[in-house]
Amino acid sequence: MIDQEKIKEAVVMILEAIGEDPNREGLIETPDRVARMYAEVFSGFGQTAQEHLEKSFSVSCDDLVVERDIPFYSMCEHHILPFYGKVHIAYVPNGRVAGLSKLVRTVDVYAKKPQLQEQMTCEIGQAIMEYLHAQGVMVIVEAEHLCMNMRGVKKPGTKTVTAMQAGVFKDNKDLKDEVYRLLSLR
Repeated sequence: MIDQEKIKEAVVMILEAIGEDPNREGLIETPDRVARMYAEVFSGFGQTAQEHLEKSFSVSCDDLVVERDIPFYSMCEHHILPFYGKVHIAYVPNGRVAGLSKLVRTVDVYAKKPQLQEQMTCEIGQAIMEYLHAQGVMVIVEAEHLCMNMRGVKKPGTKTVTAMQAGVFKDNKDLKDEVYRLLSLR
């Protein structure tokens, strides 16, 4: 799906446009490296987490499950610059739980494409509701955006926090507070 040849051509054009010589020793292999990197960092494009979350395990209790500090790297769709941070997922099962690595894979699917943090937060939560059939989910994403660090306002260290709640979390303040307590965010 990713046209690496077209990416290589575009990188050569960008190098020429900024006044560089794409045939300079240090840049000769850059178009190929960038094309391979884009194939990796955009590997979630057009995918869903269905294959990961539909493989689940039966449980006899439906108590809160929290997986915190899941690292991610994504690319801001506005500037094609990285943003990165941690995702925290809490969900109440509906008789089935996902393998813990499946939650990490779910984050990767939605992070590995041109993305907005706000949208990624919702996509992760919606996938857990849809494919795992959870009673409810809460997703919190903390991220640092290089488009704010190295250009524009130039404020390194600024973190953006987004959160979504669905199902039983929507109107249950005690359940939300329990998640925040477990995450030590409150």
